[in-house]
Amino acid sequence: MEGSFRILVVDDEAPMRQLLKLYLTKDRYEVQTAANGEEALSLFKQGGFDMVILDIMMPGIDGWEVCQRIRSFSQIPILMLTARDQTMEKVKGLKMGADDYLTKPFEEAELSARMEALLRRVSKPEHSRIDPHGITVNPETHKVIYQGQPIELTPKEFELLHTFMNNVGRVYSRELLLEMIWGPDYMGDTRTVDSHVKNLREKLRKHGVDVDSVIKTVWGVGYKGV
Repeated sequence: MEGSFRILVVDDEAPMRQLLKLYLTKDRYEVQTAANGEEALSLFKQGGFDMVILDIMMPGIDGWEVCQRIRSFSQIPILMLTARDQTMEKVKGLKMGADDYLTKPFEEAELSARMEALLRRVSKPEHSRIDPHGITVNPETHKVIYQGQPIELTPKEFELLHTFMNNVGRVYSRELLLEMIWGPDYMGDTRTVDSHVKNLREKLRKHGVDVDSVIKTVWGVGYKGV
């Protein structure tokens, strides 16, 4: 998923802007930053952004007002940042149109998971791709073809396969996969991930795919695509 999205980062604290830019450019997102609400709205109106990461507490036009103004003409995903972990603040932001919240300080993996979950909902159209193993994956139709034969997968199995094939070499913890694919509000545990990966492997193997050359278990951590 990384590499095809432009992210607008809005925060009045320079160290936080630099940290976010470091995290996101490492994941190959294209990043532009704004130091205040006025600058953010000016940049946003120029167009071309796919997501906004927006701090709440800023002088002048604060994050709530920026969110409200953006929502008046755009449905772009908005991830709000706050230094306070207070329920009423989150409710206020969500009512104004924010899609998700992240409380400072946060871990890089949590930021990545929340962003991928939001961007997945509005993912740019992708063409079918054939990986080196001969598997064709079409994210628009959710169809998987191997040697001319379709492989029937559930939506979650498809998302897992697409994630692994689109991010070869990247290790995903079970917790991160659960967050990305099942969502932050899912009440199950990481055994759900193991069960779905097992079913995915069995279906691929049934169609003649060398499963170990597609998905690897990283013991004690999770899984990765190869």
